[in-house]
Amino acid sequence: MLREMTPAAAGGLEFRAADFSTLPEALDYAAAGRAGASFYSARGDLLEVQHYRDLRDQAKSLARRMIRAGLTAGDRVALVAETDANFLRAFFACQYAGLVSVPLPLPAAFGGRAAYVEHIRLMLGVANATAVLCPGPFLEMVREAAESFDLRAIGTFDEFNGVPDSGVDLPRIGQDNLSYLQFSSGSTRSPAGIAVTQRALMANLRGITHHALQMREGDRCVSWLPFYHDMGLVGFLLAPVATQVPVDYIATREFARRPLIWPTVIAQNGGTVSYSPSFGYDLCARRVKGGSADHLDLSKWRVAGIGGDMIRPGVLSRFAETFETCGFKKEAFVASYGMAEATLGITFAPLDRGIELDNIDLDLLEQEARAVPIEIENDHRRTRAFVLCGRVLPGHEIEIRASNDVPLPDREIGRIMFRGPSLMHEYFGSREETARVLSVDGWLDTGDLGFFLDGALVVTGRSKDLILANGRNIWPQDLEWLVEHDVDGVRNGDVAAVSIDDAETENVVLLVQCRTTNELARTSLRQAVADTVRAAAGVNCTVVLVPHNSLPQTSSGKLSRARARQMYLDSFRTELPDDESAAHLASYSAVVPLRSA
Repeated sequence: MLREMTPAAAGGLEFRAADFSTLPEALDYAAAGRAGASFYSARGDLLEVQHYRDLRDQAKSLARRMIRAGLTAGDRVALVAETDANFLRAFFACQYAGLVSVPLPLPAAFGGRAAYVEHIRLMLGVANATAVLCPGPFLEMVREAAESFDLRAIGTFDEFNGVPDSGVDLPRIGQDNLSYLQFSSGSTRSPAGIAVTQRALMANLRGITHHALQMREGDRCVSWLPFYHDMGLVGFLLAPVATQVPVDYIATREFARRPLIWPTVIAQNGGTVSYSPSFGYDLCARRVKGGSADHLDLSKWRVAGIGGDMIRPGVLSRFAETFETCGFKKEAFVASYGMAEATLGITFAPLDRGIELDNIDLDLLEQEARAVPIEIENDHRRTRAFVLCGRVLPGHEIEIRASNDVPLPDREIGRIMFRGPSLMHEYFGSREETARVLSVDGWLDTGDLGFFLDGALVVTGRSKDLILANGRNIWPQDLEWLVEHDVDGVRNGDVAAVSIDDAETENVVLLVQCRTTNELARTSLRQAVADTVRAAAGVNCTVVLVPHNSLPQTSSGKLSRARARQMYLDSFRTELPDDESAAHLASYSAVVPLRSA
């Protein structure tokens, strides 16, 4: 490994935690130091280095060429977000030129060419894009997606190389300029472009880096998160620049192939700050065999953040136990809650405390929407452990509200509302969609449910995912975790629980990924899942076995229950006779494959 090429620390530059007015101002300052970004292969080979000073110079040159080529301030420039320096240069060029960056996902997130082309077409339409740039291997698909649009430029990241960069003055970028559009990864409707201003971006970066993570000189970030997702873009592309710290990148697809490259790079380079959804920690823990990770030194990893999905305490416990001999400290875990509509972060747990849990009565949660604590060792009632996600960032507000908009006290569950300077400007070009979630006095309805506990936020789930069964509000993740934990052969991420509305009631359906074609084994698995759910949760359910790796995910790797539900409806409601009851659907799972949604 060419470790000598890895960017050093800031090199005497006075540390500043994102106290800038705009992103161009932040990069101009970071360019005076020695830090930058390094890109690694799945085997840990250093592929490319991009110092912040070179990034600044190259981005400004590209910005002038973009303007010279006819792009004007406010134009949306779509960028297919490969994990390489080309994306960094193009993104920051847009910032300097007053253009609006629009990160687009990679094809791997969609499982097929046709689905990817259609999704990119939708995104280009929503953004009303003027130009689109992408890596060479994806150009044909991007051209196909863009064929119905009148774009000023479409090509690879070298598209403007032949354009002179002289004779062009860069505009002054103000705090109210749009910085980028972020597409929400969980959207199942026509994708919504979240418009983020320079002001909102810097407010969130300041809250995250200065208050929440207390970033400091000597920190080093490591990330495998995709640049088209808010955690990867804001948390690990823009935050390092805004704090002048070095960052090491591993492409998401390379992490998927070799998950242990993530802790390996952290150990090699002394990484101190890194984040992942729960499934990333799970993948790493599963890949360790015997003492195969004992050579790693993770003692400098002080912020092991978790976000992007519901936090699974058991997964984190296994990770901490697995890597304890490597110097990993469980107190490094930092739970957080956020969303792209808030730029990125909303609440963060305190540092150096690890995961803090609240064990509550699951029956009262489902029946009365109250979080009543239980001492597990002294009680045999159904319980659920929820993670405390900390307090809201300074200068921001959250409330838990009932259906009549009245704020609720501690331990009563309601809608999570958010307000503050990090809030999005709008869903780009969609007043109706914006008004649906954003009130006139600046409160965002997050669509999530939760409760307060001594000022800390506890998130219980998405309101749209709730299952109503037998007069109870059941969280789908409770059923999913139950099956994954108690049924042999079922792994984390193998289950999607959804509700299907019939004329008079809701039916609970569990889609379970199955790795065997043996019919006896499949029948046994279906029965075990149904029996487990009935015994532990008191719910009758239909169990449908689906092929391995067939459950739909968002572009950031989270389970999409809405798409799983539609996948079920498309495959079964259109193929079964009208008089077939839901109870018979499971018998078709061995012979009727689910189509990819």
